[in-house]
Amino acid sequence: MPEVSVWAPNAARVRIAIGRQGEPIDDPPRTTDLEPTGGGWWRADVAEALPGREYGFLLNDDEQVLPDPRSRRQPSGVHQPSRFYADDFAWTDLDWPGHDLPDSVIYELHIGTFTQAGTFDAAIERLDHLVALGVTHVELLPVNDFNGEWNWGYDGVLWYAAHETYGGPDGLKRLVNACHGAGLAVVLDVVYNHLGASGNYLSRFGPYLRTGRSTWGDLVNLDGESAGPVREYILDNAKMWLSEFHVDGLRLDAVHALQDSSDVHLLAELSTRVKTLSAELGRPLVLIAESDLNDPIMFTDRGDGGYGLDGQWNDDVHHALYALLSGERQGYYADFGSLPTLAKVLTHAFFHDGTFSSFRGRNHGRPVDIEHTPGYRFVVCLQNHDQIGNRAAGDRLPRVVPPDLLKVGATLLLTSPFTPMLFMGEEWAASTPWPFFTSHPEPEMAEATHSGRIQEFADHGWDVGDVVNPQDPAAFTGAKLHWFERDEPEHADILALYRGLLRLRRELPDLADPHLDRVEVELDEVAQWIIVHRGTFNVLANLADHAQALPSASRDVLFSTDPGMYADGLQITLPARSACIIRAS
Repeated sequence: MPEVSVWAPNAARVRIAIGRQGEPIDDPPRTTDLEPTGGGWWRADVAEALPGREYGFLLNDDEQVLPDPRSRRQPSGVHQPSRFYADDFAWTDLDWPGHDLPDSVIYELHIGTFTQAGTFDAAIERLDHLVALGVTHVELLPVNDFNGEWNWGYDGVLWYAAHETYGGPDGLKRLVNACHGAGLAVVLDVVYNHLGASGNYLSRFGPYLRTGRSTWGDLVNLDGESAGPVREYILDNAKMWLSEFHVDGLRLDAVHALQDSSDVHLLAELSTRVKTLSAELGRPLVLIAESDLNDPIMFTDRGDGGYGLDGQWNDDVHHALYALLSGERQGYYADFGSLPTLAKVLTHAFFHDGTFSSFRGRNHGRPVDIEHTPGYRFVVCLQNHDQIGNRAAGDRLPRVVPPDLLKVGATLLLTSPFTPMLFMGEEWAASTPWPFFTSHPEPEMAEATHSGRIQEFADHGWDVGDVVNPQDPAAFTGAKLHWFERDEPEHADILALYRGLLRLRRELPDLADPHLDRVEVELDEVAQWIIVHRGTFNVLANLADHAQALPSASRDVLFSTDPGMYADGLQITLPARSACIIRAS
């Protein structure tokens, strides 16, 4: 007989309501009482708990039917009953070997705006484009269930359920299965630092949250009273994605907001369990942190006092490139934008490695051991969902800089010692914006989201007239990629450049060499040129608005963003705002 269980230490009584096959739960519901079994857990054997039937829990004497905190499927949204789900998907990827972080190129995408249909199945139809592009990993923005129809995904409240509008759990499995069939690994973005404001019923069941707030909401209870089952809730969720859904890695959102004073930090416990699971499954599993701390503790081995993750996002590389190309200096860009700053991140990963951060008003970060830390541990980008979406209008880099500087930025990024990541559409300079968008059905929450967004940008000196209303459906529909753009000359030119650079990175190992201590840089800040030495190759870039000669003893040019370059003696003259790759003599 099927067993149902739920952790609900806050309840004195727990009942389950189950609908008939193919029908909603009766009103009033027919219920079965669960029995307490210790540690806050309630269990019962219920014959009606069969796949396809709707169900939910009733706590104490409240007649509201609540979704299961570990629900695998929410066909009608986060405020409605759950549905029993059978894990019987017919996988065809059993020979998939996986793909570790070295030699990777990540492609970040949002299911709802990657295609016009905005579903897992529609994304499958575009995998041939990603294979031809030359990426190795598809990184999905969060797909856990959230309030409303569309959202970035970071307002999730039911972490075990794949969003139904995208295609639900089987749709996600079809996508992962198809990715593996195409030779692509899958990284899933997960959010364990907070829960969304609407549809979060977890606190009725137990102490999932504790006193205190981060930027996004109440703190998750990682180290307070009864924190053990909350930690297991997170650890089991990570295991579910990696094993049941065959995902190859997790991108851990904003881990600096995980406040945990336990003897063993949650991240360290997670890395230990995932390494064990990797050995059991016989394929590599990757954990990548999004961390604002600039602290090598993230990827330092457990035995050396670290958390033992595989890598982390490194915003300093983005800031150095973006500020250099765009000229922007507001907010956290204030310390970036010079060529010496770019040289430091290319050779030492972090710019702020104990240095003073004017944006934070204090010293920030810790240095990286460049002799022993491979650059592939740092995921870097020119654009990502945050850096685009957290601008007032959600404008992409092509709206800010001209195409020739886009090409220079791509050349510097894709020949770096790090793990490069592209944001969907970047490879053809997509014209569509990607602003922050939500679809909260509650009027008060919709208004709070809009007004809060305006206040946030006003505090940072933006023109509030540029702020997109996240509740406007056009914010979402206007963010969907226009795939026809790829065939238009100006976009096809950028696409050819990205494909060419990724091919060179794949075929010439020196251009992807992760040894930070082997990267050497020459530059002239006044003249605005830089040369990055990458083994037997040199990457030359002229950022000035006029042509100029750069020192070079070689005329063996492998790649150029502008055909107007030419070699003369021990110099190569690069047109304004251009870059090239040469084979060193």
